Amino acid sequence: MNPPEVAALFAVVGAFVFVIRPVVAAIAKRISGEHRAQAMDPAEREEIFAELQQVRHEVAELAERMDFAERLLAQPRKDA
Repeated sequence: MNPPEVAALFAVVGAFVFVIRPVVAAIAKRISGEHRAQAMDPAEREEIFAELQQVRHEVAELAERMDFAERLLAQPRKDA
């Protein structure tokens, strides 16, 4: 191999290592369990739970409205 080919090979291998290193580090953290977040405090957990309940309520209301609109659209038209 001539010097330009060796330099190109080193550049390609170096780029590959530069790109693959963060992926390997992330996999290693996942395996070791370091990826897990710290436990939430109870106040934050309650706040998130309350927001989730509100969103569920809003989605249920929207579903009822959509059902009503579908029933109205399904009725035959009375042309006057």
